[in-house]
Amino acid sequence: MTLLKRSLVAGAAAVAVLSAVVPLASAEEPAAAALPTAAVALGDSFISGEGGGDYAAVTDVNGVAQGFPGWSAPNNNAYFCHRSPNASLFRATLPGIQDRFNLACSGGQPHDIVNPSASREKGRTVASQLDQLRAVATTHDIDLVLVGLGSNNSSFTFGDAASVCANRFIADAWTGWWEFWAYLGGDVPQQPCNISDLATDAELAAATTETTTALRALLTTLDQVDADGQHRVVFQDYTNPLPTDYAQRYHEEDNRADDRDKFRALGAERYAAGCPAHRASMAAGHLFSQGLGNLVRSTHGTLSAEFPSADLVYLNVQGAFNGARLCEQDGSPGNALATPIRLMDGPSGTFVTDLSGRDKIAIQRIANSCVSYFQTCQESWHPNANGYGVLGQCLSGAATTGSRQVACVRQGDGSISVG
Repeated sequence: MTLLKRSLVAGAAAVAVLSAVVPLASAEEPAAAALPTAAVALGDSFISGEGGGDYAAVTDVNGVAQGFPGWSAPNNNAYFCHRSPNASLFRATLPGIQDRFNLACSGGQPHDIVNPSASREKGRTVASQLDQLRAVATTHDIDLVLVGLGSNNSSFTFGDAASVCANRFIADAWTGWWEFWAYLGGDVPQQPCNISDLATDAELAAATTETTTALRALLTTLDQVDADGQHRVVFQDYTNPLPTDYAQRYHEEDNRADDRDKFRALGAERYAAGCPAHRASMAAGHLFSQGLGNLVRSTHGTLSAEFPSADLVYLNVQGAFNGARLCEQDGSPGNALATPIRLMDGPSGTFVTDLSGRDKIAIQRIANSCVSYFQTCQESWHPNANGYGVLGQCLSGAATTGSRQVACVRQGDGSISVG
């Protein structure tokens, strides 16, 4: 039973008790014990809690709980789903919910809803999210499902989009346009990224189709396995970790802005602050976020029409970090709700927080560590623990709203509104 309906039913039941006493079952036929209620999270990194820290062990496809396997372990290890106890599912106020299950996986794609993630390239060794959901449904009455899906798909991924903009900025900051610059994947362009570098209209359309197909399977499965057949599904979109423009102090350093080559002091300053990207890339990044929002909104609209009796809510969180994105204010990343870009010099376990004084060979080596050992940079540009606290407030509102679409917005005073 959904949270909104549960509160209404509870009120009606109280009135009924005052007027009559009705036996629930005879001694010969005792009532079946009600299953404990559950909220479940499905989807990708913005739902699993990537960036939130304190990651829990994750059961792999063979039924083995995988704890931290070491920084040099293969990235397909189930642990790197990065399921955090600080994820929004655990930060939300959800009246009537007894237990919570985080089944999301960082890097999750629509494919992973129906199929084991390991059956695709760069997938992790976990069962399909629907199989994990079916297991929960054997012991719990699922009342709420939070799902975030679409930023990773067969056309593009959030991680690739982020690395395009960051790598171009770092290459531009440390080398001249005439110099050879080779990452493991080849030469890196040095111009700001544009929206076609991140996702084209055709790619977004294909991703929308993939996401809709996967979530259609989710709704069908819920109708089959939910104990009482009543549940709310919240479709959450994405919040951008970067602002539309940086605070003035991050515009230039040592009298150099980012519209010319070799601005190492500025490159080091922005990396330390968590936002190594050109100012000219900000517009493309926000077009990308808006495109993901349109993807989720479209999926919600299509499935609402196909499942007219389903309780489906679209939760827009694109304004949830307003005023507290990386480099939006002086003092970043300490005052931001998102994690900074952070790399390691090899799988050492120690994050490089300052690039000052590093030459281009060192920069190249550090950047390549992210390619070889993705877990060393995987947390970059995701909500941090405080950010998930805000997203938890967003979920709290979406779980009880009477609307089918709500926007969660951070106000100028830091308060959060959902409506």
